[in-house]
Amino acid sequence: MRVDLFDFDLPDDNIALRPANPRDSARLLVVKPGNHPELADHVVRDLVDFLQPGDALVFNDTKVIPAQLEGIRHREGAGGQQVSATLHMRTEPDVWKAFAKPGKRIKIGDRIEFGQSDANTCLLGSLMATVEEKGEGGEVTLRFDLSGPALDEAIMGSGHIPLPPYIAAKRPEDEQDRKDYQTIYAREEGAVAAPTAGLHFTPDLFARLDAAGIERHFVTLHVGAGTFLPVKADDTDDHKMHLEIGHVSAKTAKALNDVKARGGRIVCVGTTSLRLIESAASDDGRVHAWSDATGIFITPGYRFKAVDLLMTNFHLPKSTLMMLVSAFAGLETMQRAYAHAIDTGYRFYSYGDSSLLHRMPR
Repeated sequence: MRVDLFDFDLPDDNIALRPANPRDSARLLVVKPGNHPELADHVVRDLVDFLQPGDALVFNDTKVIPAQLEGIRHREGAGGQQVSATLHMRTEPDVWKAFAKPGKRIKIGDRIEFGQSDANTCLLGSLMATVEEKGEGGEVTLRFDLSGPALDEAIMGSGHIPLPPYIAAKRPEDEQDRKDYQTIYAREEGAVAAPTAGLHFTPDLFARLDAAGIERHFVTLHVGAGTFLPVKADDTDDHKMHLEIGHVSAKTAKALNDVKARGGRIVCVGTTSLRLIESAASDDGRVHAWSDATGIFITPGYRFKAVDLLMTNFHLPKSTLMMLVSAFAGLETMQRAYAHAIDTGYRFYSYGDSSLLHRMPR
């Protein structure tokens, strides 16, 4: 499909730079597809009103790490050069794939000393890595001198939260972001970006969902920096998704299958949990235990196997996530929903408002 079908104009005023406070006071647009799509304005704390006893919410429990690293590139016969790297997927205890800038000037064999801001400043906790491979679009493979928990600790000390570009371009990251850009149930470290639909949940909302008989289940998909990358191709067939590591336990798979068998619905909180559940599901709709890297790319025409509803924020124009929600609820439905959201002042992107999408009838 043509990528420009998923384009739209968004005023800067609609881009959220801070989350709603309290989190569950964010707006919620409930979208039901059909010949005449139903669009209803609510707030996130109303979510319980649109679910039924026996439904199951599926959350991504990944935890954001301070994966944005600044440092100095060292090369024999050349002076130091300032570089930045955004870690996006761990492949070994001491190896990360990353997006580096300026990518064109980095070569295999370069040594990078992270934890430095310029060539004349040495900071405590500096971290050394060697460039082992170089790919397209500034992607590099970094082998660090430290490994395992020692590397984790060094990254925590040297890195900072990689805010999405549309926020970072308007303000710097601060200490509040370390709290705001993390779900209250985050526990499995490894994500570069937050599963932002989950940012709206509070202990009070969890208590209300529990009282209403709504189940909660957790999966893990470590969101990579590729989620921030624009689709540069003119046609969706020419776009390559970056891989992300995910896990669905046998216990969670059985619980979700039991939900469906009882007539309940699987409600994914965020596109990350949806992509993982659909990766783990077979064509008959059963969810299986799964632990692997997924590069699933969902566009209109995709037949959803397991997921019934999707709670998700409002996404970037021409992004893979805009394509995913258009596949889920229908392109025309989402075009109308986004036009309504813009006209009525919904806040977009990571810190913005949310939507609850019903799946388009098969």
